[in-house]
Amino acid sequence: MKTAPFVLLAFTLIATAGAKDTQKSLALSPAPHPGKEAAHESFNEISKQGEAQLVFLGDSITAGWSGKGKEVWTQYWAPLNAANFGIGGDRTEHILWRLQNGNYDGLKPKLTVLMIGTNNTGHEGRSMKEHGGAIYSSSAEETAAGVTAIVDLLKEKQPQMKILLLAIFPRGADSEDPKRRKNEAANEIIAKLADDKTVYFMDINEQLLEEDGTLSKEIMPDLLHPNAAGYEIWAKAIEGKVKELMGE
Repeated sequence: MKTAPFVLLAFTLIATAGAKDTQKSLALSPAPHPGKEAAHESFNEISKQGEAQLVFLGDSITAGWSGKGKEVWTQYWAPLNAANFGIGGDRTEHILWRLQNGNYDGLKPKLTVLMIGTNNTGHEGRSMKEHGGAIYSSSAEETAAGVTAIVDLLKEKQPQMKILLLAIFPRGADSEDPKRRKNEAANEIIAKLADDKTVYFMDINEQLLEEDGTLSKEIMPDLLHPNAAGYEIWAKAIEGKVKELMGE
């Protein structure tokens, strides 16, 4: 017996909706980052030592404090007993997994500086091993939901700690770049997480941009990652707030 066309259409719509629902959950689905096990374990060891009072948490932009931003880190953050918990390529779901698997266990920091989400945007369309080969997708709303889940988990794990949540940095040559626009939409949502008691939001993006909104390769040579000059701008922009929140 032949299946009626409207039945076939219904099955197609159900299947499509199911796939969409699966993709929507990826930014909120904790998952280990393949190939980054050593970095994760190193952060667990730092956590067990229980000494760091300031933690920078994020992706490769944060990890770069140990690379092109190393000298700036030594000047601004090392004196504050800081730890760098940045992993290149991390997305919201990776940080959720890290927090559920040892990161911060044993620490009692005063402050975490958090920036995450640009890879949720930048990795769209790629097959993700940690998600069973699913093709990655994350809308601005989904990315913001992932950031919100991270903030909530940090508050649960470290109730004494303050969180300085940074707007996702600009990327791409200009304001018409679709990935930058998606990140800006996510920023508008996560800005609302600030209660100015535990969570504080800062958007320093204008300081990284030219007056016409373009992103200079003198600050971010690949239009995504800061160089030493970019890290200097970042440090100067947040230094006062960091010290204020840490009671320095």
